Amino acid sequence: MLGQWNSAVATYYVVAGATTLLVALGLVMVLSSSAIDSLAESGNPYVVFVRQAQFALLGIVAMFVTSRLSVGMLKRFAWPALVVAVCLQMLVFTPLGRAEGGNRNWVYIAGTAFQPSEVVKLGLALWLGAVLARKQPLLQEWRHAVIPALPVAGIAVGVVLLGHDLGTAMIMILLVAGAMFVAGVPMRIFGVAGLLAAGGVAMLVLLGNNRVGRIMSWVSADCDLSDACYQPLHGMWALGSGGIFGMGLGASREKWNYLPAAHNDFIFAIIGEELGLVGTMLVLVLFGLLAAAFLRLVSRHPDPFVRITAAAIGSWVIGQALINIAVVIGLAPVVGIPLPLVSAGGSALIVTMAAMGVIIAFARTEPGAAEALAARPGVLRRSLAVLGRPRGAGSAPGRARG
Repeated sequence: MLGQWNSAVATYYVVAGATTLLVALGLVMVLSSSAIDSLAESGNPYVVFVRQAQFALLGIVAMFVTSRLSVGMLKRFAWPALVVAVCLQMLVFTPLGRAEGGNRNWVYIAGTAFQPSEVVKLGLALWLGAVLARKQPLLQEWRHAVIPALPVAGIAVGVVLLGHDLGTAMIMILLVAGAMFVAGVPMRIFGVAGLLAAGGVAMLVLLGNNRVGRIMSWVSADCDLSDACYQPLHGMWALGSGGIFGMGLGASREKWNYLPAAHNDFIFAIIGEELGLVGTMLVLVLFGLLAAAFLRLVSRHPDPFVRITAAAIGSWVIGQALINIAVVIGLAPVVGIPLPLVSAGGSALIVTMAAMGVIIAFARTEPGAAEALAARPGVLRRSLAVLGRPRGAGSAPGRARG
């Protein structure tokens, strides 16, 4: 097993395999958890699932395209990607923007809705990788460590915060922290930046009555179970009723209009209810494999751009997964962020799969990976070789009968 992990293509296959399994599990659970709401709203239990399946197909295309890009091309895309992403985010403040759940973070064009803040995450990860890699020899000096990384990252996070989307902004701060840590920014600068970010988040929390209410309800022993604590309570009930093996796929009781956002932010609770501890452990193992692949790529790749960008994307995806799970199991207040690759939502799924395609592109350039991949014939070529083999080829010739 250790020998397989030490293979030059281990990162490539682990990222591709874990991503595929998480998306497939997500589609199954979205179908199960959304069927009741879809049936009540439209008379068709498959509406949300079909939409999510379409997003998954688009995500596969996005992942394939980004996985075929070279490292040099991704570097060249870094600046344009961030500029385009921030411009898209500014559209939420135009008549095209819409507010949902208290956050103004959606754009509607020709009847299609998307969340541009998801694109900002990927653009920011690529930009930080390009800038910090170029300035890496100078990062011991505070002015090079801070400028332009923190001001530009502050602008990207700020335009998301203008739409009151604190959850996404927190994930972006994790992304920036991961990139700066792997780039080698001195800990004193890293610590000061972390304190400033924590202070800013705390101030924004205190300025929002809804956010303060969520936190107070989380720490309070007298939380209103019919209001502020209703969703976390039903999430815990769903997890608790699943046991070890679950109630069975499709047998959830909480999805019958008891648990809000059952197919979005709290889909992990439905996984626990229907698939039990086994299902939740499967999700944790798959994200653990992704985390190990990110760490392997960061430690093995010689290109600082790859290492820093991979750290940024890894901090985003793994950090968001941990926060979502922490919310569902009651270790954190409700912040309204989905489970990556699993929860329903088109923008998040497509962009996250595109980001995983970037990681796959990086994994293809690990030391020895390109040669190993080139030496292995593709599935199509192996299949054609088998089909084209003459009948009886490969078997020992029979003895002539006399």
